[in-house]
Amino acid sequence: MPIPNVKRFRPFCPTCNENFTVMAVLPKDADVNAYLTDVVARHDHKAYQEGKQQHFKIRVGQQKQRKSK
Repeated sequence: MPIPNVKRFRPFCPTCNENFTVMAVLPKDADVNAYLTDVVARHDHKAYQEGKQQHFKIRVGQQKQRKSK
């Protein structure tokens, strides 16, 4: 069941040269641009890149092997 007030933002990080997803619940009178600027400043570039590498890592030797009859 989704949370109704959660907004999804996709800010661009100039250091990583990629967009990343941020999900947040902001108050009505919040400045969205200031919040996104702060999020990009606090973005952990190293952890983001390592997480991407682990997600798409190719596992060698785990393929299914056929038995020859």
